[in-house]
Amino acid sequence: MTDRICIIGGTSVDTIVHLDQLPDGSPQTIWPRECYRAVGSTGSGKAYNMKALGMDVCLHTILGSDPEADIIQQQMADRKIRLLIDRSNEPTEQHVNLMGAAGERISIFTHPSVVPEHIDWQPVKEAMESSDLIVVNILEYAKPALALAMTTGKIIWTDLHDYDGLNDHHQPFIDAADIIFLSSDNFPGYREFMQQMITRGKQFVVCTHGGQGATLLNDKGEWIEQPVFKVDQVRDTNGAGDAFFSGFLFGYLKGYTLSDCMQLAAACGALCVTSKQLAGEDLNSEHLIKMANLPD
Repeated sequence: MTDRICIIGGTSVDTIVHLDQLPDGSPQTIWPRECYRAVGSTGSGKAYNMKALGMDVCLHTILGSDPEADIIQQQMADRKIRLLIDRSNEPTEQHVNLMGAAGERISIFTHPSVVPEHIDWQPVKEAMESSDLIVVNILEYAKPALALAMTTGKIIWTDLHDYDGLNDHHQPFIDAADIIFLSSDNFPGYREFMQQMITRGKQFVVCTHGGQGATLLNDKGEWIEQPVFKVDQVRDTNGAGDAFFSGFLFGYLKGYTLSDCMQLAAACGALCVTSKQLAGEDLNSEHLIKMANLPD
């Protein structure tokens, strides 16, 4: 049976600008190595990877009524990802991502995500109830979805991204989630936070460290460290964290051990950075399992 995933937020159209080095703030004219547009944001990244891994994905998002909305809808239709859309009078979310040669990024939110005056949550609730698990991303508009998700009794996953341990915006997502992912980019005290989350009853917490791998703590108090998978060429690091998340979730649903899930996650992240898209062109379940050197 196909695993069914309901994802809440978000999607964008991003302009990706690859530079030899990020600007230092001084006035200058910059000639990029490469520039292109691509669908982005955390909901898209998770949906692309999960669909490529064989899951039945439903994604709720906020779109404007503009060419960027058309791009997102077409990309999702091409991948057979079901979209639930609420419309905003504002433009569809758009970013400009300046990428350094080592994969570092400056994101400029030229058209930020918005909260429409009205969202029809009934189709979302129905999608949640028919799903195997629910992923709620940390957008402002998604906060009401947390209460809906909790009424279903389904496992709730969230990704706190570059949480710093202080930002109040993240707290409702932390409170509602059973399983938490985050990055250590802005959070040197991540290990203490992970221990606090386990004390509060979370199943496990995963913290990614970019090129330094990832750390997991489970409810038995066991720590698991996972190095990154080396690749021949890094083309674009956008979406790597969402790919990691998706590879882990795939392993979790297939009954792999948490250590094996970390292997699958690292492999999925590695495939992502070899592509200009949010998921590696060669990504599928068989390839990922083989790459992670695990039994199918």
